Amino acid sequence: MWLLPAVGWSWDAAPFRGADRPGVIPEHPEDPSEAQPASERVPYNPAVLSRSTLVDTRELDAGLSTALPDQTGAAGTVEPLRMAQELRTLLDGSAYGQVKALLEPLQPIDIAETIAALPETKRALSFRLLPKDEAIEVYEYFDTEIQQALLAVLRSGEVLELVEEMAPDERVRLFDELPAKVVRSLLQRLSPLERRVTAQLLGYATGTAGRLMTTEYIALKQHQSAATALDQVRRQARDTETAYALYITDASRRLTGILSLRALVVAEPDQRIAEVMTREVVRVRTDTDQEDVARLIQRYDFLAIPVVDLEDRLVGIITVDDVIDVIEQEATRDIYASAAVQASDEDDYFQSSLLVVARRRLLWLLVLLLANLGTASVIAAQNAVLSQWVVLAAFIPLLIGTGGNVGAQSSTVVIRGLSTRKVQAIGLLRSVLREGAAGALLGLLLSLIVGSAVWGIVGEPRVSMAVGGSLFCISVLASTTGAVLPLLFRRMGLDPALMSAPFITTVVDVAGVFVYLKLATHLLMATG
Repeated sequence: MWLLPAVGWSWDAAPFRGADRPGVIPEHPEDPSEAQPASERVPYNPAVLSRSTLVDTRELDAGLSTALPDQTGAAGTVEPLRMAQELRTLLDGSAYGQVKALLEPLQPIDIAETIAALPETKRALSFRLLPKDEAIEVYEYFDTEIQQALLAVLRSGEVLELVEEMAPDERVRLFDELPAKVVRSLLQRLSPLERRVTAQLLGYATGTAGRLMTTEYIALKQHQSAATALDQVRRQARDTETAYALYITDASRRLTGILSLRALVVAEPDQRIAEVMTREVVRVRTDTDQEDVARLIQRYDFLAIPVVDLEDRLVGIITVDDVIDVIEQEATRDIYASAAVQASDEDDYFQSSLLVVARRRLLWLLVLLLANLGTASVIAAQNAVLSQWVVLAAFIPLLIGTGGNVGAQSSTVVIRGLSTRKVQAIGLLRSVLREGAAGALLGLLLSLIVGSAVWGIVGEPRVSMAVGGSLFCISVLASTTGAVLPLLFRRMGLDPALMSAPFITTVVDVAGVFVYLKLATHLLMATG
């Protein structure tokens, strides 16, 4: 059961109850004797980096470097496994004050990774030790699986409070993974404002800017003075994703300009926003693919990009942290596809059961197995030449292995070029011709080296010519095929990454063996 009927719960200083009852998660563990005085707490402020000229690092708080606990690595990052081990020891000893002191100087992402490394029975206990505001932020960093597990053990009021305070875009990502019945129940119990925003985001298609965006941004008006606008920023900054990019809209909420926080701060108090804003704004629409959004933010080094509807009304923004997640997700899918492994929406491969792992691999392995039967058919059809020149069979693995490697290299280069738009920049035909020329050059060099080696080993110049000539043809064929197939798949609306090393290797194997045995037949059988 997902929502357990109970009274609402809040992160307060209530004394710990339930410690002596096995299987009961304490409502709010507390160890007053071990609590650390507020005056002795040292906040942890990481260095802040700017991604764009839109925001200069001088307008951000630099922060002071502070020492992290002993569980930090060489680069100053927390090692979750070591931290989780110490955390578990403290939890087993009911030293809840020390647990709080251990977690307090950490960043939310480090706390999330540390709690995630704990046994499942300890996660909810340590999560409840966090202050309310921090707990909500930490929760957003958990993987979906852990988020669902926590919802299952927390009380109804706790769940509602947690979901209510989440950022809209993070709430939507959670709802995407929950059962429909649970989502409907939670939606009905949200406040009217949060319910409306969440329903709006859920209404956009998965993988689009509308589904990825957040509605927490600061919108100003052109007629406002800089002083008035700055007051508004002070009031709203805590409740928005970012305060460094400010958006200007008209009475109909149409996006008319953008303003950096730095430009607003240095403006004269009585200057109008219309005088200092930038009117040329890069924007995306709600139906824009999330990969295109990622490319735009990467291209222009934005911290955030505005999202507008079909009538050019501002409906949300997408921040760079969300885009980084998209880039990582797409890269994961491409890597899995390059190895002919079926990818899921989440990178949960090492958390999946062996049955699921086998199922994701089996389909493509069967496809490749059937395709490789073509190689066996070609060899069987050329049995005549092989029966007289058995030595030819010794070089088949060398030829198909080299062809597969050349094809894999070409396909990798082209697939990456499509992702970075480099292929489109120089032209598709030129890309194919370039790879074909590279294959010819490589084939010429390899055929000279291998042909000489075969002549020395076998002592038969015709076999050497067959191997060397085949290697040249296979290299040209493999490099051209490796360039053409990803482009063909893209033209068909499919993922070019599917035409990766395993598929290229299979295609080149069949064609390469055919070329080799045909050439050998011509050279050896025709000349007696």
